[in-house]
Amino acid sequence: MSEQRERRPSRPQRGRPAPRKEGPRRPPDVDPARQVAFEVLRAVREKDAYANLMLPELLRERRISGRDAALATELTYGASRAQGLLDAVIAACSDRPLSKVDAIVLDALRLGTYQLLRTRIPEHAAVGSTVDLVRAEVGSYATGFVNAILRKVSEKDEAAWLEEVSPDEAEDPIGAYAMRTAHPRWIARSFAEALGDKGAELKAALEADDARPEVHLVARPGEISAEELAAITGGDPAPYSPYGVRLPAGAGDPADAEPVRERLAAVQDEGSQLCAVAVTKVPLEGSDERWLDLCAGPGGKASLMGALAGLSGARVDAVEKAPHRAKLVERATDGLPVTIHVADGRESGLEPGYDRILVDAPCSGLGALRRRPEARWRRQPADVADLTKLQGELITAAFDLVRPGGIVAYVVCSPHLAETEGVVGETARRLKAEIVDAREYFPGVPDLGEGPYVQLWPHRHGTDAMFCAVLRKP
Repeated sequence: MSEQRERRPSRPQRGRPAPRKEGPRRPPDVDPARQVAFEVLRAVREKDAYANLMLPELLRERRISGRDAALATELTYGASRAQGLLDAVIAACSDRPLSKVDAIVLDALRLGTYQLLRTRIPEHAAVGSTVDLVRAEVGSYATGFVNAILRKVSEKDEAAWLEEVSPDEAEDPIGAYAMRTAHPRWIARSFAEALGDKGAELKAALEADDARPEVHLVARPGEISAEELAAITGGDPAPYSPYGVRLPAGAGDPADAEPVRERLAAVQDEGSQLCAVAVTKVPLEGSDERWLDLCAGPGGKASLMGALAGLSGARVDAVEKAPHRAKLVERATDGLPVTIHVADGRESGLEPGYDRILVDAPCSGLGALRRRPEARWRRQPADVADLTKLQGELITAAFDLVRPGGIVAYVVCSPHLAETEGVVGETARRLKAEIVDAREYFPGVPDLGEGPYVQLWPHRHGTDAMFCAVLRKP
């Protein structure tokens, strides 16, 4: 008995805390990087949030940086891009249809499956962290199910799973490439139609669209050169845009760069830069003082046009229908000869007689899927029909505002033929517009095809898949 009494822990003296147990502390159930990634995936699904906007905000709010920020970025964007492939693998491992799986649990399963198939994270860490996420979010009832699914996923690598869930490449190349690059079939088909290819080039285009993109910056003309911006940021001058700089993927938050904070530069894809510059380079006879950006939000092209207008003595009117986007345009063009108008571009009420008009029309955004990882699963084929009607109406409104001899540049971030050659060809015939060969105003850019339009591609040019057509009013 005396031995037993000696082995009992002594009670702390009154007024003093109990002695702490020695040994390592238990780590938190859910680490910050995975928690952020999970929250973004959930917000994308529940609230139609944009991952590329929400993620940086959460990282700053929670002061997550360095390796944790890099992991959160990889998991968020990677799982968003690969959703179709991840769902196919999860479905193959589940005894119930995905429609019957709790949506929050499915978000976590996508996150865990992505770690198992497309990262070097150890299996035990990927499975254990996902189970912890589910336990913290919905309780223990689903942890066994999640653990079982992920254990099955871990039995094969990505290549083996692709062999199981992909269509046969020889019989269905579009379906096979779509699955292997995590694209909906209808988007892969639209790429094939635009390229006129269902083989090696389609594969290259889809693979480039599934890769993490470089960060592109634009130097404000007259304020800083591309060479100076590259030296400050550690990037490289862009190969085609005289104002562009390219930074490697994962180079950090570009908004933190000093020139961006001081509004000497901005984040803008090089393809967008090239299209905005092209609008200003088409030769005109007569006046060249009134320029118009008819669909200006969020202001990237309006800012570049405004800076170039300031150097040449022109002024820019910028039209944006949504008040909150108009404020973004105002912020982006601060200090430039740009006047903002909150109006619908189809009925702007502006006085006709413009020399140059940019119609950067609302579009499906299929050309920028690599920068908006969730967009490929959000868009539907039916969206395109409504958009082409709007696009035609905006081109028509621009022709009412441009002077005889002036030009209208139609730009969309999409390679879908209905939004590009289809809407331009039909509208130009109706308006009796002259179609100008736009390739001349993209100097130094290779592989632009037979014209008269310009279609840029990630796999050819390293840019978003921007389309540009130039029309002249007789």
